[in-house]
Amino acid sequence: MAWAPTASLSERLPYKAMLRVSAVFILLLPLFFTPVSTYGGTLSIVSQSRWVEVGRVLDGDTFVGNMGEHIRLLGINTPEIAHEASPAQPMGDEATQALTKLIAGKSVRLDFDKQRKDDYGRTLAQLYLRDGTWVNGEMVRLGMAHVYTFTPNLRWAAPLTLLEAGARQRQTGIWSTERFSMLDADDVASGNLGQFRVVQGRVGEIARDGFSFRMGHLKVSIPRKYRRYFGHSRVAHKGDRVVIHGVVRASSSGLYIALHSPSDVEKIAP
Repeated sequence: MAWAPTASLSERLPYKAMLRVSAVFILLLPLFFTPVSTYGGTLSIVSQSRWVEVGRVLDGDTFVGNMGEHIRLLGINTPEIAHEASPAQPMGDEATQALTKLIAGKSVRLDFDKQRKDDYGRTLAQLYLRDGTWVNGEMVRLGMAHVYTFTPNLRWAAPLTLLEAGARQRQTGIWSTERFSMLDADDVASGNLGQFRVVQGRVGEIARDGFSFRMGHLKVSIPRKYRRYFGHSRVAHKGDRVVIHGVVRASSSGLYIALHSPSDVEKIAP
């Protein structure tokens, strides 16, 4: 029998079947060529990110893209600039200038966590420059921002917390001002109401469920909706020295700070 060449795929498959095979191949093709990078210690597929051109910087943690999109830097907060009757907070203008210097007129990549929008409709994102600079982290490292994480957006919480600890230790930026200096728990007073503060102290009485405790006269609590993010072990034990982050508020039982994520409490050496 004479040898005959093997039929090609196009000859062996009907035309419609060939179209289906081609379509599947095209859909799968990006999976083989999409680069993978690591940000904040976690794996990220770059196709889940996107680039925008910076239009106008509004303050130290918010800017408008050139298409009008309002973008809020996720996981950090900067001092407020002047708004109508409210004066600027210490370092508010400096933080705005720092962000402007970092991103003005540039393209930035937006990386996302669990939530992509806040209650005001702003896009929540970590920012990266084309040279790899992590903008949110750089603002914290420079002392122009403090960590401000809310569950479930915790992907970058750990590296941001480390950067803030370094800036606090160096007393750079906002950490050099009285407004943002660390307070001892016994020094928290009604004059601090509504302020974000970093407070240090020793854990005293702990509630039976482990989700609230005392630091001197200050109560520290974890609202019910955030508790599952703290795990099953106690946040702190009696006698521990801790640093907590949060807004000072008042209730009928006195002053308190509510913790919204595990990064809001740090255990420190005795």
